[in-house]
Amino acid sequence: MADAYCSDCKRHTEVVFDHSAGDTVCSECGLVLEAHSIDETSEWRTFANESGDNDPVRVGGPSNPLLTDGGLSTVISKPNGASGDFLSSSLGRWQNRGSNPDRSLILAFKTIATMSDRLGLVATIKDRANEIYKKVEDQKSIRGRNQDAILAACLYIACRQEDKPRTVKEICSVANGATKKEIGRAKEYIVKQLEVEMGQSMEMGTIHAGDFLRRFCSHLGMTNQAVKAAQEAVQKSEELDIRRSPISVAAAVIYMITQLSDDKKLLRDISLATGVAEGTIRNSYKDLYPYASRLIPNWFAKEEDLRNLCSP
Repeated sequence: MADAYCSDCKRHTEVVFDHSAGDTVCSECGLVLEAHSIDETSEWRTFANESGDNDPVRVGGPSNPLLTDGGLSTVISKPNGASGDFLSSSLGRWQNRGSNPDRSLILAFKTIATMSDRLGLVATIKDRANEIYKKVEDQKSIRGRNQDAILAACLYIACRQEDKPRTVKEICSVANGATKKEIGRAKEYIVKQLEVEMGQSMEMGTIHAGDFLRRFCSHLGMTNQAVKAAQEAVQKSEELDIRRSPISVAAAVIYMITQLSDDKKLLRDISLATGVAEGTIRNSYKDLYPYASRLIPNWFAKEEDLRNLCSP
C-alpha cells in the first residue's frame, strides 16, 4: 500500500492497487483515483530451476550499440525434442549461413557480465568494460593473446575509471584461471593500444586507501564504530608521507584499529580479507605506528589506550 492525495477525503490516505482492473482506490472512501493504469512490470515470472529452456518472455533485451545489428538479430533455436540432425536440416543450414559476425563479441560481453556479477559490480562498470574491449577488438591486435586476461584487464581498467577500483587479486579470483602477471601485462598492453588510438595519455583515476577500506572491513565483520574510525584514520594518513600502496595502508590501518577495539582480528584474517601479505602489513604498520596519535580519532581511543598497540 502507498499514500496518495484523495480529493474526497481532502488529505493523503492509503491507496490500494487493483491490478486486475488497473485502478488505484482510496482505502477510506473507495474513490477511484486513477483508472486503467498501465502495468510496467514484467508480464511473466520465471524461475531458473523451473523454466528450463522454455522462457515464456515475448520480448528480447535492450539494443546494444556496440554490436553491428544492435543485438537484435534472430536466432533459430533447436526445436524441442528434435534429433541431432538439426544442423543438417534447412533451418540449421540457414542459421549457419547467416552466422552472427558479432559472435565473439557477444561471448566476450557475457564473460565480462559473469565476472562483474561475481564481484558485485554495478552496470556502469560492466558497460565501460564492454566499451574498452570493443575498442581493443576493433584494432584486431589481440589475436593470440590470453582472452581471459584481456577481459579481466578491461574490467580492472573500467573499475579504475569509474572510481570503484578493485585489487588485481580480486579481479584474478574471477578471471577463469588468468594469473596476476598475465592480467598486469594485458592491462599495460590495452592502455598502450588505447593511448595510441586516442593520441594522448589514458586517464585511469587515482587509487586511494579509502576506496578499499569499507569493503575490507565488511569482509572482516567489523563494527560500525571501528569502520568509522578506520575511515577517519585513512583520510588523515593521506596527509602523511607514507610511501606504501593504498591497499597496504588500508590493511595496516585496519590492523591498528582492530587492536584497539573489543573485537580483535588476527593478522592472518586481515591478510586473507585484504589480499595483502602478512609481512607487507607489518611493514606498513611499522611506518604508520609513529603517527598513531594523529591517525586514531580521540573519540575511539584515548592517549593511554594507544600504549596497548603492539610495537612494530
